[in-house]
Amino acid sequence: MKRRLAIACVILSAALFAQLGRASDHLSALNPPSPAPAEAWRVPDIDALPDDRWGKMVRFGRELTVATYAHLGPEAPDPAKRFAGNNLSCQSCHLQAGTKQFGLPFVGVLGDFPQYRSREGDVATLEDRVNGCMTRSLNGRALPVDSAEMKAFVAYIKFLSTGRPIGAKTSGRGVGRMPELARPADPSAGATVFAQSCAACHGDDGQGKRPGAIGDRKGYEFPPLWGPDSFNNGAGMARLISAANFIHSNMPNGTTFDQPTLSIEEAWDVAAYLESMKRPQKADLDQDFPIRTEKPVDAPYGPYIDGLSESQHRFGPFQPIRDRLNAIKNASTTSDNGKQPAR
Repeated sequence: MKRRLAIACVILSAALFAQLGRASDHLSALNPPSPAPAEAWRVPDIDALPDDRWGKMVRFGRELTVATYAHLGPEAPDPAKRFAGNNLSCQSCHLQAGTKQFGLPFVGVLGDFPQYRSREGDVATLEDRVNGCMTRSLNGRALPVDSAEMKAFVAYIKFLSTGRPIGAKTSGRGVGRMPELARPADPSAGATVFAQSCAACHGDDGQGKRPGAIGDRKGYEFPPLWGPDSFNNGAGMARLISAANFIHSNMPNGTTFDQPTLSIEEAWDVAAYLESMKRPQKADLDQDFPIRTEKPVDAPYGPYIDGLSESQHRFGPFQPIRDRLNAIKNASTTSDNGKQPAR
């Protein structure tokens, strides 16, 4: 009798717990857990650094970021230090000395490296990444890895990554992401947007505005967007997706990611206008992205593995390119009996 009573209690308890579980599930569905709050954007205070060797190196890195042209540009007083081929600054792309949210900030970058880079098809260091900007965005030549300038850049990037765990995602990195167009971006429509919203700062001819004169080492108040003193065609900003999202999140000056000034279509079209203009050409771009299926859909230069035109890669639409690349990847995997394509 006692045994039967014990078994009955066990069954009753199991049924009760099951009902409680279903009730808990029902309440959870009605009251889903709140998402984790977004991490606040934090920029370390560079003025709080002591005036020691470390503090001086970090501040030198910030100075190089803000006034690259004065130290490393073609007007630098020491010809041996003229590593940049134009008079832009790193701050021309990495806004507010690399601290602006969704303005290609340096905040949190340190923990990303070393990393695999599809452009090189290899694992790259932070120094390699800095030199990618030197040879593409600044249209120059690579800094020696052991140079004071390279150490300063790395020190400044490390400082701005203070408190960011390695591998942690930093909200506000990059340039943000907006919906893509189902049509090609239109440079002609973009010319109108440029005249209305961009020319006041960058000039009707897109050649920027200097605070002084050529040769005075003062660079640009507003950088040129094409022409001989702009970034070359191998730079990240020469790709439409990168440029359009950067513009939407940051331009005209004073725009933020949360409060864009241009519409989505205007941002795509004006970016297409900029990308349609002439700029310096980087040699050996055919060596970029040696694994062709990893080549970005908006790379404005060949060779391409998908058989689609350079115009479509330059202006879109991009989803058909992704579909074609996915089909090529799947076909390669199937023909290799389930193995990944050889690298």
